[in-house]
Amino acid sequence: MFTNEEIASFNELDMTLYNYITQHADKVAYMRIRELADETHVSTATILRFCRKIGCEGFSEFKVKLKLYVENNEKSVIKTGEQSITEFFERTLSGNLSEIIKQAAALVAKADTVIFIGIGSSGILAEYGARYFSSLGKFSMYIKDPHFPIHSNILHNSVTIALSVSGENPYTVNHIHQLNQEGSKVISITNSKHSTIAKISHLNIPYYVTEERFEGSNITTQIPVVYILEILARETYNLR
Repeated sequence: MFTNEEIASFNELDMTLYNYITQHADKVAYMRIRELADETHVSTATILRFCRKIGCEGFSEFKVKLKLYVENNEKSVIKTGEQSITEFFERTLSGNLSEIIKQAAALVAKADTVIFIGIGSSGILAEYGARYFSSLGKFSMYIKDPHFPIHSNILHNSVTIALSVSGENPYTVNHIHQLNQEGSKVISITNSKHSTIAKISHLNIPYYVTEERFEGSNITTQIPVVYILEILARETYNLR
């Protein structure tokens, strides 16, 4: 609604209006100019000057823009995620996910070192995965810096487990390329087997749930990832 340049040009009275409007946008959108003046203790002339500073001819045009802003930024209804999770477990029981996990476990069991990578919420789960595998006796580490120095004797006979919902995160893609070049076998856990990360991995474990976003953030459920990590760790332990 307000640009950084516009805010920088505001004087003290403008800031009074700005603070009131941002805190009561849904209310101001239906106020008369005199009502806003009374609420903010400024003159109607100050309000009109404020409107012109933000590119509006008058208060009526400002209210139209404010109404559109409020409508576009109303909070979305967040799904419970129960349907996505239920569908995932139904596919797990009827599909070949367990077979893919067994193939991945065979690779991990033969490796001397397991390296987990990921960004954002995937990074948090990568760290959890490293801890969970280590708890079951498989030496694992979580690395979030692609330039973190790792000696070749550690990368020799290692497996990298890369986590990414979209499978397109450029940071993780570059990290995988570097680890691939060093000879580490890559197992990726992504929401789709058709993603870039899935394609450059030695083995991909896709889980296919409905991807959800809220105000620019990816809020896709990570329950399938936790399930896959724990089952994979247990399968690895049993093979060892």
